[in-house]
Amino acid sequence: MEENSHDINQRLRPYVEKDEDNIPQNSIINEMAEAASSGVEVKEVSAKNGDVQKEEKGAAEIVGFISLFRFSNAMDFFYMFIGTIASLVHGATFPLMLLIFGNLTVTFTNRSFDLCGLNFTILDCFCPPDVHLTPGNIFNEYKKCNFSALNFTLPNIDFLANVRQQSLWLTIIGCGIIVVGYFQVSFWSVACERQTRRLRERLLRAILNKEIAYFDINKTNQLNTQLIENVNKVHDGTGDKLGSALQFIASFFAGLALGLIRGWKLTLVILSVGPLLFLNAFIITKMTATMTSQELKSYAKAGAIAEEVFSSIRTVFAYNGATYESNRYAIHLKSAKKNGIRKGAINGILMGTIFLFLFCTYALGFWYGAKLVREEAEKYSIDAILIVFFSIITAVFRLGQAAPHLQALAQARGAAYTLWNIIDTPSTITISNPNGIQKEDLIGEIKFSNVQFVYPSRTDVPVLNGLSFTAHPGQTTALVGTSGCGKSTCMQLLQRFYDTVDGSVEIDGIPVNQYNLRWLRQHIGVVSQEPVLFQTTIRENILFGRIDATQEQIEQAAKMANAHDFIMSLPHKYNTLVGERGAQLSGGQKQRIAIARALVRDPRILLLDEATSALDTESEHIVQEALDRASKGRTTIVIAHRLSTNVNASKIIVLNKGSVIEEGNHETLMGAKGVYHGLAEAQNLHLKEDDQQENDDDDLLPLPIYTRVLSLSDQHYPGDEILTADGKYYTGPSPFWTMLKMNKPEICYIIIGCLSCICNGGIQPAFGVILSKVIAVFQLCDKEEQKHRVFIYILIFIGLGVLMLFTMFLQSCLFAISGERLTERLRAKIFRTLLQQEVAYFDHPENNTGALCTRLATEASDVQGATGIRIGTILQNICNLGVGLVLAFIFGWKLTLLILAFVPFMIIAGFLQIYMMTRFANKDKNALENAGKIAVEAISNIRTVAQLTKEQHFGDEYCRLLDIPFKNSLKQAHLFGISFSFTDAITFFAQAALFTFGAWLVERGEMTFEEIMLVLNCIIFGAMAVSY
Repeated sequence: MEENSHDINQRLRPYVEKDEDNIPQNSIINEMAEAASSGVEVKEVSAKNGDVQKEEKGAAEIVGFISLFRFSNAMDFFYMFIGTIASLVHGATFPLMLLIFGNLTVTFTNRSFDLCGLNFTILDCFCPPDVHLTPGNIFNEYKKCNFSALNFTLPNIDFLANVRQQSLWLTIIGCGIIVVGYFQVSFWSVACERQTRRLRERLLRAILNKEIAYFDINKTNQLNTQLIENVNKVHDGTGDKLGSALQFIASFFAGLALGLIRGWKLTLVILSVGPLLFLNAFIITKMTATMTSQELKSYAKAGAIAEEVFSSIRTVFAYNGATYESNRYAIHLKSAKKNGIRKGAINGILMGTIFLFLFCTYALGFWYGAKLVREEAEKYSIDAILIVFFSIITAVFRLGQAAPHLQALAQARGAAYTLWNIIDTPSTITISNPNGIQKEDLIGEIKFSNVQFVYPSRTDVPVLNGLSFTAHPGQTTALVGTSGCGKSTCMQLLQRFYDTVDGSVEIDGIPVNQYNLRWLRQHIGVVSQEPVLFQTTIRENILFGRIDATQEQIEQAAKMANAHDFIMSLPHKYNTLVGERGAQLSGGQKQRIAIARALVRDPRILLLDEATSALDTESEHIVQEALDRASKGRTTIVIAHRLSTNVNASKIIVLNKGSVIEEGNHETLMGAKGVYHGLAEAQNLHLKEDDQQENDDDDLLPLPIYTRVLSLSDQHYPGDEILTADGKYYTGPSPFWTMLKMNKPEICYIIIGCLSCICNGGIQPAFGVILSKVIAVFQLCDKEEQKHRVFIYILIFIGLGVLMLFTMFLQSCLFAISGERLTERLRAKIFRTLLQQEVAYFDHPENNTGALCTRLATEASDVQGATGIRIGTILQNICNLGVGLVLAFIFGWKLTLLILAFVPFMIIAGFLQIYMMTRFANKDKNALENAGKIAVEAISNIRTVAQLTKEQHFGDEYCRLLDIPFKNSLKQAHLFGISFSFTDAITFFAQAALFTFGAWLVERGEMTFEEIMLVLNCIIFGAMAVSY
């Protein structure tokens, strides 16, 4: 056996992976705790031609950037190419705007600074006593003085004409942004939707075409979760967020280039902080990918438990297992919660550090810029300093804006690793292989010759050990033996679910591995112990046996299976829906439909694997008659739990530990007084006891089930009202307050987090005020006074940075705690509430396993997104804009009103964007749920799908249902592109109007340059913080 084990390991190497779920539960918990405390290393996985290479255990793997687009075709690359060009052009427009902004600022500044050479002491002698001229007020006070004796006139500066010229350029750039912004968002979104549609299809088809050995090692429940959550992560990181990341990165490099051209010394000094910022961004990306991967694994295991429970809900209820299953589900939720909290705390520290470095960069830049103006005035004028400073500030700010989108990209790369592994894992036994023998006439002679076999998940346990026997055409052969002797394994080898380790399984003298697999399975009918019916009509279920069968052939097969009469007694007859897993029918009815499904293809070989063991006596008698009738003229192999059903078998083969120990008909074996005789005698004794027990307990059987349902219905848990009696989620008059109520245990965290957000919201307007005063400093003629004021302001900048580090950490950490706890509690409560529903609830088509698992996986996270950090973000944004607007009104109400005139346009664009998102999201959600039902049903019943060779059918049906959300998404992409580009362009139009009107107010003496800059900075930085 050592040699055989070596051969087995070599064969299984392509698809055998270490299964964490085989580790004892306590070991899993301990490992998760160690990972939470020590962290996990992230390793990038190189992917050539889409292949993903496995890294050492304990590392969170990610795929290469190029591999994310492995499912793109030429049209997708065209969309991405145009989207990339648009993103880069869009990004480059912001430094252009800043160049114009710098020129405008210089126009205002030089209007006063150019007059520093005048002797204002002498000029004051020609003015009234209450007038004291300065470079800042001389244009307004000039007419009050009498300079005729000096023959003095002010320089002729066409101030308004210069401002109008620069504002016109801003307007032109805004029009260009409408075009490139549309192409950026819509084309990236279209490319993403097309690739995601293809990914979903390829992933499901890859799963359905795996050999059965793959599902022995990889749980079908977890594969269903991967199909939903991980695909969504890939979708999120490869769409318009990637386009935005390219836009912001392009802004960074364009601003950097502009800064180097206009003043390389100041640029290099400001960029000295750059490596720290890049290091922070790198750490955020890597750690986010690691913790997201760990979090997804925990949720995948929880999703696997949920699917297992929902698909076996009657068994759970029968054994009163709701509490046990809820506790089992909660274990993995706790693991995901820990990873989420760690991710929030680390992100808070790193993001706060980024803002600290940014404010230190502001301080360093203005300090050195002022020094250059004083010491190298011939090379560094005021306009160069301001353009360099604003270019670098915007470049760094855009890099910070790119961080969340780069995080989404990192999460997509982490999620793609698992998906690519599923798709790329090779299968040696696949129905998609068109090669193989297809005989014109299958006789049905079956021969096992010295067969050695072990299961891939248990390579150290031999199942068949030199098994040899023959089943002749047209005869019934029964396999008998104790549990684990290899009876069912023989059935699976005949269908070529597995290949033998040694020896051969032959049909008509040809090894089964030489037949065309699809053709082979289509000539074998299978009826198993637990029949699997799919959630469709009786007619469609029978047609799964033979897709081109006529109604007459369907009815003939049903009559042979003793099913026609009960089908015709149903209200909708053959068009009756059977429910999930045939829940609307009794066990005997399901079994007879399964027999009809097997017989409609008129197979030459019929495999009956304990087909009556789960039935009561009456149903067993009816089904057994159908099986006896179906076996005539076919090569039939029977496994029966009651040996009495084997009496008429042509041959009975007794197995023990994977070998034949007795062979013959019933009379011969009974007369031999061997193992078969002993089994028969023992079973006769147990049958008598069981029959007596059954008669005594029949009347009491329903009682514990009904009692359990009633007792659960009376229980109430806080927050369970989110799921109403009919299974609909609560949408009362105030769902937001209901969600907040569910977060009540974390109210202290939320309050402190909100206070941190409010503090954060006030920092940006404060920065705008200080920045306007720093810019105004360059109007001063006194160099020492200029130096003194700059020093004070840079200290304030550093103080703001330290404050933001502290508040960002509190905000991210505290909301992570409240949000993750809410998600854990909400998922657990939804799961527990679902287990309180009556059995009939799960019979509704909209409440099948796939739909419930999809809701459980997505809607709890959606609720978390509507509370906690979302509340904090709203408060921060309100504070940003509120404080900024108050200051703006104080220092320039006319100019502020002009800017606010553009707000309604932005609100309308945002409202349309939200409306379209909500409208399409509801349609997409329902359509994706329907597609999810098909996928979950097919994967969960993969053996039946493989037996019926319906991999292609379920793949096609899944794709058909995906077409609905796919088409909606394409429409949505273009509408989003229009609203996004229009919203972005309004900023340019607003600035053009602001500077034009501001210049007019300055010309009239109603505002000073410093007040204009203060109004502008308060509103711009407040709005930029909101968009960030």
